[in-house]
Amino acid sequence: MGLKERIRDLARTESQLEAAEIRERTLSDPGAAVACAGELVERRPATVAGCVRCITIPPRQSVPVLVAELFDGERSVNLVWVGRRHIAGIDPGVFLTAEGRIAKVKGQPTIFNPTYQIVPTK
Repeated sequence: MGLKERIRDLARTESQLEAAEIRERTLSDPGAAVACAGELVERRPATVAGCVRCITIPPRQSVPVLVAELFDGERSVNLVWVGRRHIAGIDPGVFLTAEGRIAKVKGQPTIFNPTYQIVPTK
């Protein structure tokens, strides 16, 4: 790492460093066809990867719903599981890949009932 990179890293905030680390991990697997959240096209299938930032369980309605915000280092995608209030292993801080069809909900890219794979930490 050169002097410029070290100075740049010193000037970054902790959240910027964390986002850069997530972005690097997202793009580190050359065999995976992972899309960036900013490049997602509505109604097209996509594979996304990132770190779960938060889990939201909306107030009780007629149908249980679990929402996970997946952050890829630049932008977020909502992963929504209808009929679930909890999924073992899906917690904040977990890195995972998810696949499904993109929908826009209130302008936010969203995948309903995605297939997913939890990526173990190295």
